[in-house]
Amino acid sequence: MPPAVPLRTDFSARELRRLAKQSRDNNQSRRLLSLAAVLDGMSRDDAARIGGMDRQTLRDWVHRFNTGGPEALLDAWTNGPTPRLSSEQMSELAALVDAGPDRQADGVVRWRRIDLKLVIKKRFGVDFHERYVGTLLKKLGFSHVSARPRHPGQDVETIAAFKKNFPQTLSAHLAELPEKTPVEIWFQDEARIGQKNGIVRQWSRRGSRPRQPADQRYENAYLFGAICPARGTGAAIAVPYADTEAMQMHLNEISRHVARGAHAVLLLDRAGWHTTSKLDVPDNITPIFLPSRAPELNPVENIWQYLRANWLSNRVFETYLEIIEAACDAWQKLIAQPETITSIGMRQWAHVGQTQ
Repeated sequence: MPPAVPLRTDFSARELRRLAKQSRDNNQSRRLLSLAAVLDGMSRDDAARIGGMDRQTLRDWVHRFNTGGPEALLDAWTNGPTPRLSSEQMSELAALVDAGPDRQADGVVRWRRIDLKLVIKKRFGVDFHERYVGTLLKKLGFSHVSARPRHPGQDVETIAAFKKNFPQTLSAHLAELPEKTPVEIWFQDEARIGQKNGIVRQWSRRGSRPRQPADQRYENAYLFGAICPARGTGAAIAVPYADTEAMQMHLNEISRHVARGAHAVLLLDRAGWHTTSKLDVPDNITPIFLPSRAPELNPVENIWQYLRANWLSNRVFETYLEIIEAACDAWQKLIAQPETITSIGMRQWAHVGQTQ
């Protein structure tokens, strides 16, 4: 065993204990107490145990104390290595990811880590590992998510104007209502449910590839659904076809679920069976049509995703009757969760003052 490193003697054991008592740093205090024990003649092993360390660690702190005194017993934290990309370069990278790749110049339709690795090396002269590029993206606030579909003919300005002007639109449609009439905002849509069913994500063991049944038959039904997010309720029917007759039945069903004395504003898309003059719209419902090619304005689209993800996907339906039963069962489970309807369906632009 090498000889013990001599400890400087310009501090007495008493002085070190006084400094340990005055210190607000616990680590410095215990190191000072260990060194005070050494000055008192205690063995280095026993002195190390006083400070909760081993003999070699105590030897290191003796070296630091001899060089810098009590201040050297403080932890010397560092800020880590200097980032290889400056803050300006990180901002430029974030803007690049936000903008997305140029198909002609970059040759891809979406950024992958390997693509950004090459871009960073070319622009900034820094060669990161592909995995670290993912770490950089997370630091910049990005995550790897699925994009939402958008109709190529969608008019973004029209959608923005519809949301901005919705209070005025609502007032114009309800001008003939008596004052103080309670107004409910409803959203309506329909979904095809059938044997050609979907498969959704599920938890499974890492490295495994779970299998789910996928039917190749085409029997289907339609679920007409409408929700009132503010009340956390809805109304639906399951029918074999999506047509004017089915829409009339659904309007009647919605009418029965509107609160007594209230008036429902029904927001829906411009499908032919929604806009036909053959419909007899109940007196307690006023339809307002959403802009064309704008399904994201209708939260019932998200309701369909929720029903499929939780109760309808990963299944095989042998008969049409099973499809109807599954659709009705899924809707009833949704209606039993009013807070879920409210959470999915509330839209700030639509749920303005609801009393005329």
